[in-house]
Amino acid sequence: MWAGVRLEIKKRLAEGITKVFEELGIPREEVTVVIREVPKENWATGGQLHSERFK
Repeated sequence: MWAGVRLEIKKRLAEGITKVFEELGIPREEVTVVIREVPKENWATGGQLHSERFK
């Protein structure tokens, strides 16, 4: 994800991903979520940097 996302959003993301795995029968203790933040200028789609595309 892009760098700068609020902590509360990261918590909700981790909980949501964990819940999906639980619904598939995987115990929550076995789920690890790693959030990697990438600056928008280091991410591009269709040849356009996200720092320019999403100002």
